[in-house]
Order: sequence, then C-alpha cells, then structure tokens
Amino acid sequence: MPHRSYVLAAVEGDADEAVLSRLAERAGLILGTIYGRKGKGYLRDRIKQYNHAAQHYPWVVLVDLDTDADCAPELKGSWLPSVVPQMCLRVAVRAVESWLLADREKFSRFLGVPLSHVPQDTDALPDPKATVISLAQRSGRPAIREDMVPRSGGGRREGPLYTARLIEFVHDTSSGWRPDVAASRSDSLLRCCRALDNLVRDLTAS
Repeated sequence: MPHRSYVLAAVEGDADEAVLSRLAERAGLILGTIYGRKGKGYLRDRIKQYNHAAQHYPWVVLVDLDTDADCAPELKGSWLPSVVPQMCLRVAVRAVESWLLADREKFSRFLGVPLSHVPQDTDALPDPKATVISLAQRSGRPAIREDMVPRSGGGRREGPLYTARLIEFVHDTSSGWRPDVAASRSDSLLRCCRALDNLVRDLTAS
C-alpha cells in the first residue's frame, strides 16, 4: 500500500515542479507522478479530471495567478466551483517567481545584485518573471546575464537557461531558497505551506 502521505500532483512547468517538490519535502509529503508541465492551459483543461480523481487519491495542483484573475480565490472558483476534500489547488500570486524573490537575501546573492534591488512585497508584483529578468540584467555575474536574460532579437521572453537557473536556486538547500523564510514574507506561499501541512495532517489521521 502507498504511504499515507503519498500524493499525485500537476504543475505548469519544470520550475513549478522544483518549487512544489521542495514544499512537499518540507511538509512531509511524498510526490508520486507529476502531471502537466505543458503550461497553464493544459492544467485548466484537465483540472476537473484531476478533481474527480482526487475522490480516490490525494492531489496537489500548483498554478500561477498571472493576470487571469484579481485574486487566488477568484481563479480557484472559476477553475473548480466544487473542490473535493483531497484536492489541494494552490495559486502562486502572481507566479512562483514571487515566492523565490521572497527569500530576498538568498536570491540577491544568487543573482549577484544588491539586496536593496530586490522588492519587499513580492506578492504585489504585477509580473514577477519580468522582475527576475530585470534583476538578472543588472547582475554582477556574467553567467547569470548570459543564462537568464533574453537575447536581442531572439523572440524569447527569457534567456536560454532561465528555468534551469531557477531550479538550481530552488534545489540548493545550503545557499539557495529557504521556503520558510520566503513564506514569512509571501502570504500566498504561507497559505500554500499551511494547506500542505493540513493535507499531511488529514492523510495521517485517516
């Protein structure tokens, strides 16, 4: 039989998977198969299927708020008007980058920019990804600029190794992202951590 804290998951992309993996580890959850990784529209088209499956097995779905709604409850209500008890749908306000930026000290060191350049209220950023790229442009580390900043005329919003660099930061447990520190500064991340903690409590109590 699977461990009681074993859950299935779905995410938008690889960076989101890295973030959710760290948060699940923090909460004591074991992630099984991780679905999605094909963008937000893919998850939206399948969220009702995931919700139905959660009647039989616990699920965690992580999506970005982006500009799709004014707030997380509005997005969640439009996606899933009726959520089954074992479905944990979490929304990053307005993107997982805001959760990474919330660990201001570690992120400033990772990018090689002054701490004063990293915003304090990261949940209020209209476009956290644009903020990360703007910071990377001012990095004192040439490799960061090369990897994360889009090439002129390339037609891409981010550099070639933008996602890989974020994943590196997330998984670096010694000098990278600290979820608990970030959660003390990001309300949406704090709510996500509490929801995962509650899910573990419910699963272990059953």
